[in-house]
Amino acid sequence: MNDQVFGRVYAEQYDLLYGDKNYEAECDLLEEVFRRYGQGPVKTILDLGCGTGNHAIPLARRGYQVTGVDRSPDMLKHAQEKAATNLPSAICYSPSVISHPPAFLHGDARSVDLGRQFDAVLMMFAVLSYQLTNDDVLDALRAVRRHLRPGGLFVCDVWYGPAVLAIRPGDRVKVIPTAEGQLIRVSSSRLDLRHHLCEVNYQLWRLNGNQVLSTTSERHCMRYFFPLELDFYIRLAGMSLSVLLAFPQIEQEADERSWNVLGIAQPVGH
Repeated sequence: MNDQVFGRVYAEQYDLLYGDKNYEAECDLLEEVFRRYGQGPVKTILDLGCGTGNHAIPLARRGYQVTGVDRSPDMLKHAQEKAATNLPSAICYSPSVISHPPAFLHGDARSVDLGRQFDAVLMMFAVLSYQLTNDDVLDALRAVRRHLRPGGLFVCDVWYGPAVLAIRPGDRVKVIPTAEGQLIRVSSSRLDLRHHLCEVNYQLWRLNGNQVLSTTSERHCMRYFFPLELDFYIRLAGMSLSVLLAFPQIEQEADERSWNVLGIAQPVGH
């Protein structure tokens, strides 16, 4: 797995970089998945790779009991600060729903063992794609399985191999206005076809006018998955893959235009 990603500077700018990502809509989608594919009500959720809590906090506001786990202390720090700020002022998502502050824990998605099971386990925003080797993937999925109750639901989104090879990654520039100036991120990518990896190199500049306040760089390696490959690993981990859907358009199955796909699986056996 990537060992040097989501460091302090990147974590501090993370919510600005993804401020255009509609997490509330994704939580709506997750609730629809719970309704369609769940066996029994979903009340407890484990969010593996929770980052700064952008799924965990809205889900907690909606009444779910959420535990978030992440291996970046810097990301967890921001998640805890946001939860402390946002949840007290939003005790109820609706008059009939009581919020439970999420618990945020430091841990590795490949090895975490909380000694309890949940109604649903999430790996959102391509967390599984950050598991680079076959062993990493299997360890992470086995961690999912040991935390799922019988009839529970595993939901993840991953980079989809057919689309990655059809569309191909490109270089991108993102400019974000800030209170003090601008945040500029330049990303360049290359494919490692042998290992099903896409290496993304980020350069990040924080500017105040013409003054450079800080610069940082990070290398994110992302694994992309093919349908039978993903099904194979999920089965090895003791689960069954129910469906692969285009994400976030879950009304259609994944195809070569679906860079991100949503996988939904359930445990098998005891």
